[in-house]
Amino acid sequence: MTRNSDIRSIHFIGVCGTAMGAVAAMLKEDGFEISGSDHNVYPPMSTFLQEKGIRLMEGFKPENISHSPQLVVVGNAISRGNPELEHVLDERIYYLSLPETLKTFYLRHSKNLVVAGTHGKTTTTSLLTWIFQHAGKEPSFLVGGIPLNLGQGCKRQSDKYWILEGDEYDTAFFDKRSKFIHYLPELVILNNIEFDHADIFPNLDAVKTAFLRLVNIIPSNGMIVINGDDQNCKEVTKNALAEVIEVGFSEDCALRITDCGHDTSGSSFAFLGRKFHIPLYGQHNISNAAKAIAAAHSYQIPLDKIAEALTLFKGIKRRMEVKYDSHGITVVDDFGHHPTALRETIAAIRTRYPGRRLWAVFEPRSNTTRRSVFQKELPEALAHADGVFISQVARLEQIPANERLNPEKVAADIAAAGRPSFYEKDAATIVSKLVPLLKKGDVIAVFTNGGFDGIHEKLQAVLKIQK
Repeated sequence: MTRNSDIRSIHFIGVCGTAMGAVAAMLKEDGFEISGSDHNVYPPMSTFLQEKGIRLMEGFKPENISHSPQLVVVGNAISRGNPELEHVLDERIYYLSLPETLKTFYLRHSKNLVVAGTHGKTTTTSLLTWIFQHAGKEPSFLVGGIPLNLGQGCKRQSDKYWILEGDEYDTAFFDKRSKFIHYLPELVILNNIEFDHADIFPNLDAVKTAFLRLVNIIPSNGMIVINGDDQNCKEVTKNALAEVIEVGFSEDCALRITDCGHDTSGSSFAFLGRKFHIPLYGQHNISNAAKAIAAAHSYQIPLDKIAEALTLFKGIKRRMEVKYDSHGITVVDDFGHHPTALRETIAAIRTRYPGRRLWAVFEPRSNTTRRSVFQKELPEALAHADGVFISQVARLEQIPANERLNPEKVAADIAAAGRPSFYEKDAATIVSKLVPLLKKGDVIAVFTNGGFDGIHEKLQAVLKIQK
């Protein structure tokens, strides 16, 4: 670190966000005194931070920073009116956004590889990092989740590389540019581009503009690995000065994926002249893996070593994570919330558990799915399950009624398509209505980007009783 070397005490406002928590843990391991606050402290992030020795405080209060930290990192979910933030501003305490913190302390003198796109960022970043690490390199990394091979979402290591998940969401209340603008990339993987984050982007064109800005800061001697099957990726990179490599399933891709197959151990495919196997499921994960392979190979990592790494990949918490598997019932947890992610994950779960009945349980909790922008697309995606439960919109008072998703209509539209479908207000009611419908062999996929009022534990408790 070449700047702010006198700073030893750092406080995070909004510390339980996935990236915020990961960076807080990294800085703690680097010897900083770290504290943090959040309004909704729940596992796995709260447990993870406490295990790292980080002092957590529930709620936002001026007294949370009475210990006078030398720097306050302000999460992008924190807005004016937050009492803790207002105290920081009133007292002129030094503050930075999370991306600025990374850039200031770490990224200026490293070789930065950034994984961006609407879907698959966490998986692809985790895969790329694991490939580098398995090949004997020690890259630093930032992942918006907890990869099981790596043990945490952010860590500074001795090598010259930083591998970062690049989020298109805005940076902070005082900086509305996308986070990835701060990451100084020399290589970018661009997975896909769709409309998302309806709270900050008015339409798809605005989303594409954000990605175009990312493309515009890649140096001419850099590289962009894109999803060659995604027209929006091709559009935003058509005038790039850096080399663009198209990876995909279609015949016109420069690096083509072929011979895909699935079995009970995962997925196989041919790429760059050889076969690969990965213990993940679904075409989307094959695409993620292929782009990670292409990027890693461009840094002279041998294909044999890459193939070894893929077979040893353990996945990520909250990405098709099995939470409970007993008494003939399997409960799977997944972070999916965008209709495309729901559809692809449901297809992948069917591949993993062929012939078994699948229930999808969905909480509309993201800033986009709480709104009506996907009123038509959500039932189309969820109807790929055999049965569906959808809950009340989270924090519905924050969205005007005329802009809010109507979950009752989502359930009704799915039922009209011939699938059992139910709207129930909360997790407890969903569990009470779902469990009597279950049969031996059923799979329950819970889709939420939050805690969903402890629905996994509620399901497990009831299913253990009913032996």
